[in-house]
Order: sequence, then structure tokens, then C-alpha cells
Amino acid sequence: MKRTYLFKGILGATLLLGTATASAGGGSPVAPQPFTGDTDKKTPEDGFIANLMSKMTLKEKIGQLSQYVGRELLTGPESGLLSDSLLENGMIGSILNIEGVENLRKIQEKNMRKSRLKIPILFAFDVIHGFKTIYPTPLAESCSWDLDLMFRTAKAAAIEASASGIQWTFAPMVDIARDPRWGRVVEGAGEDTYLGCKIAEARVKGFQWNLWQPDALIACAKHFAAYGAPQAGRDYAPVDMSNATLAEVYLPPFKACADAGVKTFMASFNDINGIPATGNKWLLTDLLRNQWGFGGFVVSDWNGVVQLKTQAVVEDEKGAAALALNAGIDMDMTDGLYNAHLAKAVEEGSVSVSTIDAAVKRILSIKYKLGLFDNPYRFFDEGREKKEAKNAQQMAIAKEAALKSAVLLKNENKILPLSRSIRNIALVGPLADNQAEVMGSWKARGQAEDVVSVYQGLKNKLGDKVKITHVRGCDFSDTSRKGFAEAVKAAERSDIVIAVMGEKALMSGESRSRAYLGLPGVQQELLDTLKSTGKPVVTILMNGRPLVLSKAAPVSDAILETWFLGTQAGNAIADILAGDYNPSGKLTTSFPQAEGQIPNHYNYKRSGRPGNMERASTVRHIDLRNENLYPFGYGLSYTEYKYDNYTCPDTFNDDGKLTVSVDVTNVGGFDGEEVVQLYVSDIVATMVRPEKELKGFKKVSIPRGKTVRVEIELDARELGFWTNSMEYKVEPGDFSIMIGPNSQELQSHTAALRKVPDDFRKK
Repeated sequence: MKRTYLFKGILGATLLLGTATASAGGGSPVAPQPFTGDTDKKTPEDGFIANLMSKMTLKEKIGQLSQYVGRELLTGPESGLLSDSLLENGMIGSILNIEGVENLRKIQEKNMRKSRLKIPILFAFDVIHGFKTIYPTPLAESCSWDLDLMFRTAKAAAIEASASGIQWTFAPMVDIARDPRWGRVVEGAGEDTYLGCKIAEARVKGFQWNLWQPDALIACAKHFAAYGAPQAGRDYAPVDMSNATLAEVYLPPFKACADAGVKTFMASFNDINGIPATGNKWLLTDLLRNQWGFGGFVVSDWNGVVQLKTQAVVEDEKGAAALALNAGIDMDMTDGLYNAHLAKAVEEGSVSVSTIDAAVKRILSIKYKLGLFDNPYRFFDEGREKKEAKNAQQMAIAKEAALKSAVLLKNENKILPLSRSIRNIALVGPLADNQAEVMGSWKARGQAEDVVSVYQGLKNKLGDKVKITHVRGCDFSDTSRKGFAEAVKAAERSDIVIAVMGEKALMSGESRSRAYLGLPGVQQELLDTLKSTGKPVVTILMNGRPLVLSKAAPVSDAILETWFLGTQAGNAIADILAGDYNPSGKLTTSFPQAEGQIPNHYNYKRSGRPGNMERASTVRHIDLRNENLYPFGYGLSYTEYKYDNYTCPDTFNDDGKLTVSVDVTNVGGFDGEEVVQLYVSDIVATMVRPEKELKGFKKVSIPRGKTVRVEIELDARELGFWTNSMEYKVEPGDFSIMIGPNSQELQSHTAALRKVPDDFRKK
């Protein structure tokens, strides 16, 4: 029998998610939560905030906990929730989704002129993958497996957005997503927790690269928690899972954000095992603050507080406000319930003043550290705004990111890169000369006129040497086939067909779940028709999620998955098609053969009846094999790599480390980059474990004809798992250590962990 080593870590040893209470009405006032802002050190910040709070009325304190959309403060008329009277009463703590130095200065000046205590407003914006310069969507960028790149794009976005007066972004989204029907898969890093943690850390550090200075942003880890696992892939749906799965799969990227120093968290819309995240004290206080030591503040999602009433865990809006605040929601986004009801809740005893004070301190601390009390206009510099917007450096990073994010899924007979003998190209499809959709969802302040389309990119690349005939062929989702005939004529007169197919930007993203994941509308029929001309067909995909390509793949000689690549999409795609850049992207989300396979992640747990055996009782569908069409970690190159001389010690060393190495030789005709991936399987454990799990990777540049010896160190801390009692266990025993180019093509060696070092603690 295996010996087990138990550690406190992400969740501690005893707390259970189901112990959270959803009751907020009446009773004794909730005890104040400890403020973790070093108040015991009596710093200048502590003294300043204590002095300021001694002057604040209860309504002014509650106002600091309230966030609104600020358009009405610019346009003048008072309507809806927001009005000048709120400013006059000091009841606006933050404003979101208004940008531009001129606009924000006007609002801040009005605030400083009208409010009694003149507490600066904190300005926030959804800077998800760029601001005016748009980078690849986060899912796309994750396929680069380039952590430094993801740090740099987040940093560049922060520099550009902060130059427009923004101080806070609602990013990164670090939800693990294993159901491609869910639209918000486009905003995350895919299906793997290990990789998701690394990317979460990189993006937090990128946004906060120069923390508290006017050229950086405060980051926000969202959506806390388990938002990426809604039932049936429908956005906002309930989440129901074991404690072990929650701890092992969905919480670690948030812990990685906390460890990276993220300053804010956003609660998710969903309930977790029956407790809404926005009203979950266990999640927001016991875990996030008391166990993880998070000292920043938590914001609700849009109208997330009033949603508690819709979820029917409270009777009315006052109960929703009390439940959210007591659970740990410091700032109420957009619905105005804190301002409307918290004072009354204090009067009735369902909320304590000390709980409000603790939340106010956390928010004022952020404003203090940003220097807003010294200079409320610190982020407002018209000269810097003009200098940083869409400049040459931003564009260079945008193109690099676009190049590295594309994934080559198929390349039959090496049809790509395009032959230099080609003189006529038929460029077909609803996305072939589209600039607006290429930015994807959450395009911030990106403008279509700044985007390079595929047609423009090919013209830039090929000039007059090649005739490019562009025909739209069909729309995205209607059933008209009127453009088919013209597309066929163009194809018949061409040497090759390039079909640019996929989704509109807002077919993925928030509230954009899809039940059918094939090409929308009649795009598949158009693709079939183009193939019938006998001409080679290169399919370029633009989409925000994995698609079902079981019909598209057979009629495509090559498939280049480009996702939504942003401002420099066309130039990057043209470079790849022409062979001036060798694609190196690898999938971070598996592509299913059919919707019925979903959830279809690579690291599924073992079954007692594994396999694909026909006419046998195994874990299978009777009408489809288990394998994904394109697996996690998969991606082709214009060159080929050979893996040789894999060495792996038989045992971990006394420090719990194991260093494996392999020779990777570029045996093809192009210089390239390869992502070498390390997977681990626990051969025998006291709980059912996944077939394999990613536990390390390296992206290496290898010139043609050259060999690189790649070393990856494995830490035995990564070998453990969470139990349903919220215990993290590392068990000695044998582990299969696998290495290769993706999650399927792997070489394996067995290594033993003889003893777990005494000082091991889960990070």
C-alpha cells in the first residue's frame, strides 16, 4: 500500500465548498474581515486612509464600493442609475468602459469639483487582448506557448491603454475551459491547468509590469471560480463538480494570479455546487483572503449582485447587497445595489460598519498606491496618449504575436508554403477581405480601418507578381448560395484556392455559446463546391473556439488555424502562406470529431473499461472513436523534427527533482521552432488519475539540419492530487514520464519517486 503525504495548499485541509451559507437576512452583524494592508505597521498610507475614513459618512464609504458606466457624466442628462447627484454625494468609487484622456479628465474634474471629500475615481476598461492595437485573442496567443510573448503583449496593451487614462483592466481571464460550446473559451488559455497557470502568471506580470506607475494597469483575475465549466456549455449556467476537480483543475490558475501579485479578483456569475460565487463567503473570504493571503479587492461581474435575487438565494435586492458584501464582494459593478441598500442593511443589522470599512480600506489602498490622492490626473497625458497609440513598436509586437499564434493543422503533399510558380489565386470566403471580424470579441477600442485583412496582406506580400481574385462566395450564417457560381469561376481560373472561413467575432465570447460547431451557414457547402473544381484548396480558419472540422478537413489540402489574430492578421497570414515564417503554434484546446464527444479534453481520467474496442463494453460511443480530430499540443510545421536519445533517470533525486532530456533534430528544409512537451502519468494512485498530464514544456529554435539537446526538469511537487476532503497528496511510487511533440506522439520511461522530501509544500 502506498504511503501518503498530506499538505495544506490551495484549499487547506478541512474546508468544504458546500459549507458556505447563502443566507443574508437578519441575525447578528457579520464580523469584519481582516484588512491585509499592513495597517499594523502604521505606514503613511495607513495614517492617510485612517484620517480620510474618519471624515467619511456611511454613504460616502458605500459609494467607494460602487462602480458605474460613466457615459451619462459626459453627456449631461441624468437618467438611469448614474447622475451628477451621485458625484456630489461622493457615491462613485469607480467608472468602467469610458476611455480617452479628454473624457476621463472631464469626469475626474467634475468629481473633484462636486464631491465633498474629493476622493479620486478609479477608471477601468476591458483591455482583454489589446486596446487600440489589437493582439491575438487569448486562446490564439496561448497556442504560441511563448510565455515571454504573452508577458510582452499584456505589457504593450497596458502601456497603450494607460496612456488613454485607464488604470485598471478586467483581465486576465484564467478560466480553464474544456467545453468548446462555451463562447468564452476564446478569452482563456485552453483546457490545461498547468499551462493555464503559467500563462496566468505571465499576463498578470505583463499588465502590472510597472506597478503603480502611469504606464501600467492593475490586473484582475477572473472569473472566480469555475466559470469555465457551465452545464451544456451554456454561459452563466450552474457548475456542479467534486471538490477534488474544483481544487485540481479550476482553482490553480487563480492561485497563480494571487502568487504573481494580482491586485483585484472578479467573482463569476455561476453558482458552484449550489452556492452563487458572488455570495460565496467560503470562496471569497475563507479561501481567497484567509488562506491565500490575497490583500487586494474583489469586484462583482456586471450586475452580478442583483443576479443573486434572480438565482433565488435571497428574497430581495437588499438581501442581495448584504449577501454579496458579507461574502467578500468589495465593489458592486453597475447595478447600484450597494448605494441603494447597504445603509439600510447596516441600520437593520444584516451588515456591519466594520465589514464596510474593511472593503473601503482595500479600495482606497489601491487608489493611494496609484498616487491618485497626490494627483488625480496622474494618468492623463495627452502627449503620451498620441505617442503610444498604434505606434511602430505596438505593431511589431502585434505581428510577432499573430505569427506565433497560428497553428498548421493539415498540409497534404506540402501544399504550403505557396509555390513560387503560382500566378493566379482565388481568394474566397466571408473573411477573406474582412477587417472588422478579424479582431475577435472584446476588441476594446480597435478600429476596423487599422486592421490588415488577408486580401490586403497577400497584396502587400505578393504585389503584382500574382493575380488575386477575391470573391466573397457566401455570408457567415445565412443560407444564400448566390455567390457560389462566381466563386467557382474564380477557382477554375486559378492555380490554387485560398478559402478564408469561420465565425463572426461575436459568435464567440460572452453569451455566445453554440450547440453546433461546424462552419456556420453554407460555408461548408461552399468549401465542398470549391474542392469539386479540382484545384488545391487551402482553408484558413478564423474562429474563437475549436470547431468540428470532420467535413472541412477531407476537402482541404491544407488547414491553417489562425483564430482571430488582430490588427496585423493579414500581414502575418501572408508571411506564413509565402513561407517567410514557419508556423510553430500548438493547440491548447482539443478539436473534437463531433459535438457528442464534448467535453473532449486530452487528460481524461482512467476508466475501468478503457478503449475503443468494437462490440465490447468499453468507454466509447458506438458510432465514433474516442480520439479527437486534432489533439492537445498538436501543430505541424513546414519542417520536420526527429526525437532521439530520450534519457530519463530511474528515480527522482533526494530533492524531488528529475531532469529528462531528448535530442530534437530539424530534418526538414526550414528553420523552425518546436514546443517540446513533457507529460506524466501516475501509474498507481489512491484516487483515479488522468491518463496523462502536462507537467513541463520548452519552446526551442532549431535551424535546419541542426540538433538541440532539450532538458526539462520535473518537480515532484507537481505529481500530487487533491482529494474530496481538500487534502493535497503526493504519493511515492512509479510514474510514466513522457516526452514528445504533442499529447499523443510520446516516448515514455518509468521513474520512481522513492520518498517525498519533508519540506515539500504545494505552491
